[in-house]
Amino acid sequence: MLPAKKLASYRSVSVDTASPGKLILMLFDGALRFLHTAEDGFRQGDLRVRQETVHNNIIKAQNILLELQRCLNVRDGGEFAVNMFRLYDFMLTRLIESNTKKDPEGVRVVIQLLGEIRGAWDEMLQQHSAPAQAAGMSLSA
Repeated sequence: MLPAKKLASYRSVSVDTASPGKLILMLFDGALRFLHTAEDGFRQGDLRVRQETVHNNIIKAQNILLELQRCLNVRDGGEFAVNMFRLYDFMLTRLIESNTKKDPEGVRVVIQLLGEIRGAWDEMLQQHSAPAQAAGMSLSA
């Protein structure tokens, strides 16, 4: 395992050199990682540890969802952007309910939805980069 300082440096370089599309993928991955940790937290035996794990990781996932929502261009993005905004809003509401009620069901719903969106986003990035890579080019979007 890498020492914390080297890992932080690696992450910084990864973010600094990633395309905008890859950055969105990294946000999805981060939110999913926090949600899985929150879901695991619901199974903690120690009440204090359970509450902290669930709460802290749901909040981190919510912050990422808010950032994804802010990235949407609702004015020019048409119906798709509006629908994504609403979907992120739905996910945020479910996470608030899960955190408040300490019920894992909302977290599970968001994991499933976000996982599907992440998969579609990754597939789209791969399809758009394959022709450029075959031609020896690099896409920046």
